[in-house]
Amino acid sequence: MPPQLGFLSILLAWTTGAWATDHNLPFMEYLDADRVVCLKWGFDELQGDITFQLTVNSTGWVGFGLSPQGNMVRADIVMGGYGPAGSYFADYYAEGNAMPLKDEEQSYNLLSMIENDGQTIMTFQRSIKTCDEKDFHITPQPIKLIYAYGVTDDIGYHRSRRGTKEVNLLNYMPRSNPPDAKYFTLKVENITVPSKKTYYHCKVMQLPDLPKKHHIYLVEPDIEHLDIVHHMLLYHCPSFVNEPYDKQCYMGDVGDACFGVVASWGVGGGAYELPENTGIPIGGESSDRFYRLEIHYNNPQEKEGITDSSGLRLYYTDKLRQHDVGVLTTGVLPVGQMQYGIPPRATQFHSYGICNTSLFSQLVNPIPDLQVFSVLLHTHLAGRKVRVGHFRNGKQIDFLGVNENYDFDMQEIVNLGSIKTVKPGDEIIVECTYNTEDRTKDTLMGLSTTDEMCLAFLFYYPAVDITSCTSRPNTLLLSTTTAQPDEYQSLMNNLPQIQYISDARSNYSVYRDGMVREVMKTPAAVCKSTNTASRPCSSWMLKAGGIILSLLLVALM
Repeated sequence: MPPQLGFLSILLAWTTGAWATDHNLPFMEYLDADRVVCLKWGFDELQGDITFQLTVNSTGWVGFGLSPQGNMVRADIVMGGYGPAGSYFADYYAEGNAMPLKDEEQSYNLLSMIENDGQTIMTFQRSIKTCDEKDFHITPQPIKLIYAYGVTDDIGYHRSRRGTKEVNLLNYMPRSNPPDAKYFTLKVENITVPSKKTYYHCKVMQLPDLPKKHHIYLVEPDIEHLDIVHHMLLYHCPSFVNEPYDKQCYMGDVGDACFGVVASWGVGGGAYELPENTGIPIGGESSDRFYRLEIHYNNPQEKEGITDSSGLRLYYTDKLRQHDVGVLTTGVLPVGQMQYGIPPRATQFHSYGICNTSLFSQLVNPIPDLQVFSVLLHTHLAGRKVRVGHFRNGKQIDFLGVNENYDFDMQEIVNLGSIKTVKPGDEIIVECTYNTEDRTKDTLMGLSTTDEMCLAFLFYYPAVDITSCTSRPNTLLLSTTTAQPDEYQSLMNNLPQIQYISDARSNYSVYRDGMVREVMKTPAAVCKSTNTASRPCSSWMLKAGGIILSLLLVALM
């Protein structure tokens, strides 16, 4: 191996060995019980690309595939390695349990092939959606992954060096609950749910006593009545909330000040496990802190006589992870004195909530880069789309979340395909699209199911004391409320936004000079049928190893 390549191998192995620095490959799964075969991956669904990195403890050929049944039949396969003549790699397909055939349409692009310290590390990329009928169609459903490898660079029969594992690539949730897992459940006990369409119940309580700091790594719903429990939020409280209670929310109680989101669940979602290097901090110095469990009951048929005991089960560990997780609430402030109405008979009406992170320094300083890895999007019944735009220096650089087909009954935390870095000074704009064709009156922003919301909960690390960053248009400056929906939309877009920033101690700052920026069109995911070998891969290289690594690669070509 040339000395330059040896240095490159060491550098690349270092950059890809640390989860926190590998922002484009945030997911990892061992494909075998002996941990010989490790797969890392990440994706940008908006651009339609998925990147894989397969590490095998072998210096022979390695293979990886996507299979309909978990075997060779109709499997989409790549094989490669690093031999005496350098790297080799190709896209194959298998018609049966025989040697795969090279695909005429080479849909996979080799990014790097490293052989170092007894391992082969193969990094490659393809479009999530390709036009090649021999390629496996990747969807947000579990997929059977297959692997095989040899002990030499002559590709041949793998013998027992093969295996299968089912993984959901686009909606990945790790399954690492240890047998001795510790958990506690925070729940309401036998409360009577009123016979009305919307009811919010809050229980303020302390967690079990944990003298030293722990991390929550898994949040699981414990629900008695799935037909009426719509979502649950667990908030931490400021220090002046120091008494428990168990009653209807938002009745002027001191616990209404508890708005630092710790954990959440939405209808249609399941258990949510955090990335392996992150955890929600509890215990230790804050062991005497109170928390507020908020449950939204949606009872459109106004059923009577329901008693409910539901809540959240929180799994925790004293083996601290690398990063403390925070949850930042962004979007439109759902309550306030200024009435904000969505007009009736509108086929498509947008609301916007803005967050200028340069304002964080007024409450917390310094502010680090925030690494966003998951998002929970939330509107009510009129919501049709939610998009979270990420702006830097006045220009949109990314999306932090997109749901073009929003479903009120399917609200779950979604892992982003790669880690998005929000730098101090960046702006976040949450855009919600509503349809009110079946309504005859204005729809107000508020708590009721028949009101509307526009929120995005961003899961990130390292945690800071900022809990929410929301806004509302200054409707006091609105000249008319009788305009047609299109004209009214234009008027609302041009109103100054009043921004509200709050921290964990319930301190608030208000700023009145925000403006809505235009959110770009969502990139259309189209199938790609041409050979991708000429496509640039510099974005991955720059993030994984920096400019020096890119220059080394150029020098080696």
